[in-house]
Amino acid sequence: MPFNQKPEKFAAKINTVTIGNGDKAIALGGESVLPLYTFDGPIDNAPKVGVEITDLGVEDIPGVKAYYEGCGSVADMAKKASEMEGADFVVLSLKGGDPNGEDKPTEDLVAIVKEVVAALGDYPLVVEGSGNVEKDNELLTKVSEACQGTNALIMSAKEENYKTVGASAGLAYGLNVGAESAVDINLAKQLNVITTKLGVNPEKIVMNIGNAAVGYGYEYVVSTMDRIRNAALSQNDDTLQMPIITPVSVDAWSVKESMASEEDMPEWGPAEERGIGMEIMGAAADLVSGSHAVILKHPQSVATIAKMIKELV
Repeated sequence: MPFNQKPEKFAAKINTVTIGNGDKAIALGGESVLPLYTFDGPIDNAPKVGVEITDLGVEDIPGVKAYYEGCGSVADMAKKASEMEGADFVVLSLKGGDPNGEDKPTEDLVAIVKEVVAALGDYPLVVEGSGNVEKDNELLTKVSEACQGTNALIMSAKEENYKTVGASAGLAYGLNVGAESAVDINLAKQLNVITTKLGVNPEKIVMNIGNAAVGYGYEYVVSTMDRIRNAALSQNDDTLQMPIITPVSVDAWSVKESMASEEDMPEWGPAEERGIGMEIMGAAADLVSGSHAVILKHPQSVATIAKMIKELV
C-alpha cells in the first residue's frame, strides 16, 4: 500500500528578523512549518550558526585557542571568527564587565565593541552583556549607541531590565532585541508582551528561552521550545512567533564532561573531543526542537552543524 504524505499546514508563520546589513545580512524565521519539516512546506531561511568570542580574549579551550593563534585583539578575533567555516554571525560576549568577575569599566567594553564593529563592517553581530542586570543597564545602553546602524542583535533583555535594553536598542537605535527568559513558555510569552508594549517592533525581537547542556535537565529546554513553536503555529499566538536563538557553547563547555582533564578521567577520552560532542549534540537537538540560530565556539562544531543544516534544509 503506497504511503500518502499529508503535509501539516499552518496559517500562521514565524516572524522574520534580519541581523546585519547588505549581502552579508542573515534572516531568522519566516517559516510556516515545524522545525526542519521541509517536506511540509518551504523553509526559506535556514537556521544559522554563530561563533562566540569574549572581551577577555582567547579562551583556553583545546582547538579554540589554536584557531585564534596570532590574534592580537578582540577585533582580530572577531574577524577570524567571521571567517570560520560554517559561520553565519559573530557573538561578542562582554563577560569581563561582570562586577563579580573582572568588573571591566563600561568605557573599556564599549571601546572593544566599537573596534569589533569596525572590523566586521556589515557582517552580522550579536552582543551579549556581562550577565549582571545592574551593570548591563548602563553597559547595553552605551553598546547600543556604539552599534547604531549595524542592525545588530543586543542580548539580553530580561524582565528586570527590558525597559532599559528595549528602549535603547530597539527604540533609540533601531537594533534587534534579544528577550531572555528561563526555560518557561509563560515567562517567554510575558517578556515578549511587555517588550512589545514598550514599543519594540515584534519583528525586531529574537527569543532566548534559555538552555542547558545535554544530560543536565535538557528535557525542559526541548519541551519548552516545542510548546512555543506549536503555540506560535497551531494556535497562531503572535506573542510567541519570534524566532529563537540558543547559546549552546556556554553550557556545553562548562560541565564536567567537557572540563575534566584526560589525566583525571582517562576512560572519557580527550577533553577536546568531549567538548565538541557536547556542543554538537546540544546544537542539533536545539535546532530540531525549534531554535533558528545556535551559538558555538569550536571550529569543528561550527562546521559540523553548518553541514547538518545544509543537508536538511
